[in-house]
Amino acid sequence: MDPTGVDATNWRVIVWGALAGLSVIVPVTVVRAVLDRQVTDMNQSGWVYPLFVLILAAYVVAGWVAGSGAPRAPLTHGALAGLGAVVLWVPIRIVIWAVREQGRGLVSGDRAALPPGQVFGALVISVGLGMLGGVLGARARRRADDVTASRSAPG
Repeated sequence: MDPTGVDATNWRVIVWGALAGLSVIVPVTVVRAVLDRQVTDMNQSGWVYPLFVLILAAYVVAGWVAGSGAPRAPLTHGALAGLGAVVLWVPIRIVIWAVREQGRGLVSGDRAALPPGQVFGALVISVGLGMLGGVLGARARRRADDVTASRSAPG
């Protein structure tokens, strides 16, 4: 504990949270890649919305894991875990681009694989939803701790 009475940043918890978020992001993007090959116009299909919601849920999951692991500073840990999920995903996406995308720019062109605006948006959204997940995870952890304490209290 630092002199201000607030727990220091627990990087182990943040990494676990980011990996939890990534464990949702990777299968969702695999499903999207499979659907992209099967559906004529993926961007106009109804599949885009549920997949997008699952990506958003991944950021909440990342924050939840980090917030429940560090309930005294859930906003910080949740935000960094959500951000970490995106940061871990970008190199994976670059490898996918290098293997799969022919004639498509990485960060430029009409159909860039990683348009800067989308990456920035993902970073901002991941932080906000990671914070939400962090608060929810910390709240759930406190409740679980309270129930455990009340069961083990002499009485």
